[in-house]
Amino acid sequence: MGYLVLEGGAEFGGRMIEADRRALALAGGKDAVVAIIPAAAAPDENHHHAGRNGVEWFEGIGANNVTSLSVIDHASAQSQELAEQLSCSRLIYLLGGFPSFLARSLAGTRCWQSIRRLYQNGGVIAGSSAGAMVLCEHFYDPFEQQIQIGLNLMPGTCVIPHHNAAGSRWIERLKSQLPDAILLGIDEETGLINDVPAGGWTVYGRGRVVLYLKAERRLYAAGKIIDYNDLPAPVRG
Repeated sequence: MGYLVLEGGAEFGGRMIEADRRALALAGGKDAVVAIIPAAAAPDENHHHAGRNGVEWFEGIGANNVTSLSVIDHASAQSQELAEQLSCSRLIYLLGGFPSFLARSLAGTRCWQSIRRLYQNGGVIAGSSAGAMVLCEHFYDPFEQQIQIGLNLMPGTCVIPHHNAAGSRWIERLKSQLPDAILLGIDEETGLINDVPAGGWTVYGRGRVVLYLKAERRLYAAGKIIDYNDLPAPVRG
């Protein structure tokens, strides 16, 4: 099993550097192959700019081999060439943007198969905002105002990004519509990684992670550990 990095948005700036440096280290260090997937930014034609930002950010924190791949819709995600490029990566980063478009673009494709295979083989899968949302079993699309089915690396979980901003407004709706799910609020410039050797997640960055369980709410600041008993590990494959 590999590593999952879930980030709350405002990527590529500020104290998000703490989670991303850790992700790069887990992927093998500065020479690890890093692939940026900008599909979530494609609906408003921001994918080129967002992809360049991702490349510049990771190069700025020491990565020597970073590429933004042209995975921008379902058709391109079926490309065998792009899928093979993803297979050669050690860290794959899903940018923020439009979550439903991102989920539809990746679901059932060759590129998604490569992403899952990388995770199974010990690689690092990261997502910020929409990128983190679609990695869970459920996600709430604020544009469509609907709960959608995600790509399910995190069964029974729903990430709420930008929790210190707009995201917290979704809580009551999600509690009523997903009564059995774990709701995972993540502030901007904040992330968590399942990197605890004994089993668990470490919180990184500026803000907090808020875990909404059935009967209580738990808050975790940077450096705190979330045990797998409270937030289970991602799927193994």
